[in-house]
Amino acid sequence: MNESELEDIPGTTVFTGRQSRRGFHLNQFCMSLLKPENRARFKADEGAYLDQWPLTAAQRKAVVERDWNAAIAEGGNIYFLAKIFATDGTSFAAAVSTMVGMSAEDYLAMMAAGGRSPEGQRSIKEGR
Repeated sequence: MNESELEDIPGTTVFTGRQSRRGFHLNQFCMSLLKPENRARFKADEGAYLDQWPLTAAQRKAVVERDWNAAIAEGGNIYFLAKIFATDGTSFAAAVSTMVGMSAEDYLAMMAAGGRSPEGQRSIKEGR
């Protein structure tokens, strides 16, 4: 499967080589939050800490607004973005629930029931 075929999955941004290159600095910023001293600096002054990273305006906006869908569209990897969730004291489920417009409780219930149905979610081109 080539990268253009992966772009045909409705509501999904697949983390491809292209996305990895696009989000390199964003993901490196996220990984910097593994160190307690970096988390403390970020929490003390997000703007100053973000100034140290060559993020695009869209990437920076996504981080500041905690817009995870936008961050992923800009090359962010969900597992790297989770470092921001953790820094904020937000659970993975609570953060991801915002991506699908659900409460954390409803999201967890949906996942416990087997997740979303793949029906109608297979192809943008084919309208299904």
